[in-house]
Amino acid sequence: MAILLPVQLFASGGSVAGSSAPAAQDDGLGVWNTPSGPLSPLDREFVRKVRQAGLWELPAGRQALRRGTRQAVKHAGRHLMEGHTDLNRRAADTARALDITLPGQPTPEQQGWLAQLDAAEGDTYDRLFTNLARRAHGTVFSLVAQVRANTRNAMIRDLATRANSVVLDHITALEQTGLVDFEAIAAGQAPGGPGSATVAPPVRPSAGPAYSTGDQR
Repeated sequence: MAILLPVQLFASGGSVAGSSAPAAQDDGLGVWNTPSGPLSPLDREFVRKVRQAGLWELPAGRQALRRGTRQAVKHAGRHLMEGHTDLNRRAADTARALDITLPGQPTPEQQGWLAQLDAAEGDTYDRLFTNLARRAHGTVFSLVAQVRANTRNAMIRDLATRANSVVLDHITALEQTGLVDFEAIAAGQAPGGPGSATVAPPVRPSAGPAYSTGDQR
């Protein structure tokens, strides 16, 4: 899932793709009792962030499959498409069962990442896509592990288990491109670094309002 990169996958704040630790917001509603076990604020935020990640990574993967100039980039794009299609469905099913409201559009920051990809071409595109996505998936591991280790809800546990597998698959596919800038990731730098060809992130048209669990399919 990254559930990462933003590119913070499970954190809505921050301007650089890839923070050292993902963050979750407490919705202030406390712990709910459900048939599948107690549901904590972190559990609910995790489901929302799985969906939020798919709102930008699914279209980014679809675009990479079409516009990538390397077969390895197209391959990674296909994996993002397939993985987030699956996670979107699972998150929607989980949210519907647990009465969790999900977001319905990318955040302004995610819209900015997509706009950067729209403006890039050729080798620049390949490298930008790979490093934006790799950062996002790299930051998600700690949140997935935290949720998987601590949740008392069986449905959340199942979603976290699947999300972990998808994130690892995506990280592997992205690294196989040979384009990941590990030094920049370790230094917390934005993809491309100073003087890169990325553009300022204008806000894309709205993809629709947030929606409740009854509107997820």
